[in-house]
Amino acid sequence: MANSGWAREAIGKIEADFNRSADTHLIPLDLPGYPGIRFYLKDESSHPTGSLKHRLARSLFLYALCNGWLNQRSTVIEASSGSTAISEAYFARLLGLPFVAVIPMGTSRAKIEAIEFYGGRCEFVANPPHIYSESHRIALESGGHFMDQFTYAERATDWRANNNIAESIFKQMAAEEFPVPTWLVSSGGTGGTIATLGRYVAYRGHQTRVLCADPENSVFFDYFRSVLAGDPNDGLTLEVGSRIEGIGRPRVERSFIPTCVDAMVKIPDPLSFAAMRYLAVRVGRRVGGSTGTNFVGVLYLAERMKAAGEKGAIVALLCDSGERYRTTYYHNAWYAEQGIAISDADALIMRAVNGEPVLTQGSVVGLQSAGAFA
Repeated sequence: MANSGWAREAIGKIEADFNRSADTHLIPLDLPGYPGIRFYLKDESSHPTGSLKHRLARSLFLYALCNGWLNQRSTVIEASSGSTAISEAYFARLLGLPFVAVIPMGTSRAKIEAIEFYGGRCEFVANPPHIYSESHRIALESGGHFMDQFTYAERATDWRANNNIAESIFKQMAAEEFPVPTWLVSSGGTGGTIATLGRYVAYRGHQTRVLCADPENSVFFDYFRSVLAGDPNDGLTLEVGSRIEGIGRPRVERSFIPTCVDAMVKIPDPLSFAAMRYLAVRVGRRVGGSTGTNFVGVLYLAERMKAAGEKGAIVALLCDSGERYRTTYYHNAWYAEQGIAISDADALIMRAVNGEPVLTQGSVVGLQSAGAFA
């Protein structure tokens, strides 16, 4: 039960772990092509498990414990492309619980090794959409608990306070030139972070808007457009998964709340990888592909703000370290295997960084936008 001695002890262990952890950094980024705009990266790679998903995993464990879904004999199961599983394996080990990650084949070896480092076991599926049914099967057969991040992410996080990521950003921005950001930018995986950002902004009455950056092979952008058109299509599905690990989904997840989002951009994968490579040089270390996706969204917004003569700040999430992708996203042979021509995308990102309106002029094939930009 939720009020058992074991559950109280488990919650105490998680809270003690939180007290031992510092907040993540907010890194300023100067882009000379946009003199009236300030840019910041919220560096979530500095969490103990190296990604934004550390916050989510903590919230999911507390949610499950307070609901009475976990006990000292529980096996914890999660469907994940890697980062959430790493973080959940960390918390499962903290509580002395076995952990099973159900992940797509092709997940980076570094992520698999990290899951195993924290004592987790990996089960692989050939078809990414099958991670859900396989997780349910393992939970049923083991008598364990399927955490189901894609259902519970948006409700497990306390979006009003408790040091959620939005509250942290606004506290860190308080002494900046533009303390209330014009835009917050995040990609969508479960949708939980986007929901937290949108809800917190509304709750605090800020004028800040939220942009969700979506990669190829994801249904979130099309679902958002269908909601805007007044005909929500939550039955959208794809047979392939995103090449940007951790974001984009082949189906509409229950934690993705489109009404928490002001605008969306659908971004071609080559641009995400080019932006990732650019940021790795600028911050002096590798960042993940989802951070690249976010940064393309930042550049898109910056072009629009510059054209409108608007000043302000844009804050985007640096989701995880690129060291987990050293044999894929940072390996030229991988691009050749995937048939991705990266040189043209690299050049386009450099033009955008230098202030040319290349992303908003409509000539980038595959880049689409929707929502309240005005």
